Amino acid sequence: MKTILLTGATDGIGFETAKLLVAMGHTLLIHGRSEQKLADTQQQLRTISGSGAVQAYRADLSKIADVRRLAADIAEDHSSIDVIINNAGVFRTATPTTENGHDLRFIVNTVSPYLLTQLLLSLVPTDGRVINLSSAAQASVSLQALAGEEPLGDNQAYAQSKLAITMWTFHLAKAIGAKGPAIIAVNPASLLASKMVKDAYGVAGNDLGIGADILMRAALNEEFEDASGKYFDNDRGQFSNPHPDALSDEKNKSVVLAIEEIIADLDVNET
Repeated sequence: MKTILLTGATDGIGFETAKLLVAMGHTLLIHGRSEQKLADTQQQLRTISGSGAVQAYRADLSKIADVRRLAADIAEDHSSIDVIINNAGVFRTATPTTENGHDLRFIVNTVSPYLLTQLLLSLVPTDGRVINLSSAAQASVSLQALAGEEPLGDNQAYAQSKLAITMWTFHLAKAIGAKGPAIIAVNPASLLASKMVKDAYGVAGNDLGIGADILMRAALNEEFEDASGKYFDNDRGQFSNPHPDALSDEKNKSVVLAIEEIIADLDVNET
């Protein structure tokens, strides 16, 4: 049985994935932002027949300090994590800009999962995996927008942030090579019936189980064993090329450097 960290586990694809993994008997570390939703989710997961252990960790991924505390709490409780699934994400929010002037979509969807992964990477064995939630919605990343110097609408911010997480997936996978776990980007499928999709597009969406199934497979199945540095497009049901920018080592490196600069800045100036 595996120990699996799943961010954004309290609703949507995250919750459906959590139910699958717990029913299989895995030890699940669930993350959420709301203390009450997290407690409710933990209780529901513990009632599933054949469930594995469920531990809950609260953190607001829009705050770098919370990400660091989350990683420290997990590392204190666990000496090894087999799989990290960076699922948490945001599309639309009433306050798209953080107190420090950064785009909240970039912070939650791109920057925080990068930092969380880096902080926990030493706990993931070489045969482990990091699964990053990408999307079919991908758009060229404006480094100015990433740095909080250019405002973006919801669609552009989301699409750029999802390409950015795909870009750092490719960069990190190449940087660590065989010395670390597989780092894989996954589009779980478009327009699934999550709250995010309903809020963004006003449609009911397709079965969330489609997304949960591919995340479970990406985390555990042999078909993803040699998939480090690859992008799986569940709309096509196969590995595919993402946006062309993610195929450029130079562009990937520039995004990663920008992410690291943001983290360094927020470590000093976050309020």
